[in-house]
Amino acid sequence: MLGVALGAFGAHGLRDRLEPSQLSSWQTAVQYQLIHAIALLIVGVWVLHTGATALRYAGGFFIAGVVLFSGSIYMLILTSATWLGPVTPLGGLVLMAGWLCVIYAGLFLQQ
Repeated sequence: MLGVALGAFGAHGLRDRLEPSQLSSWQTAVQYQLIHAIALLIVGVWVLHTGATALRYAGGFFIAGVVLFSGSIYMLILTSATWLGPVTPLGGLVLMAGWLCVIYAGLFLQQ
C-alpha cells in the first residue's frame, strides 16, 4: 500500500516540484519497493511451507534493503540530506543479499 501511495504522491504531488532526474529517482525507489513487496509475499509463503532459515534471512534482508534503498532516496529528494547518499548503495547490497538467500534456498533446500 505504501509503495502505491508514494508512487501516486510522486506522480501527482511532486511532478511539478521536482527536476526530471529527481522524479526518475523517486520512480526507481517506488519500483524497487513494489517489486520487493511482491518478493516478500512469495518468500513469506515459501517460509510457511519449508521453515527455511535462508528464506527468513531473505525476508529480513528485503525489508531492511527497501528501507535503506528506497527510504534513502525518498529522504534525499524530500530533504536534500546529502549524507544519505551512501545509504542507497548499501540498501542495494542488502537487497542483493536477500536475493542470494532466495537463490540458495531454491538450489540447495529440499522440498
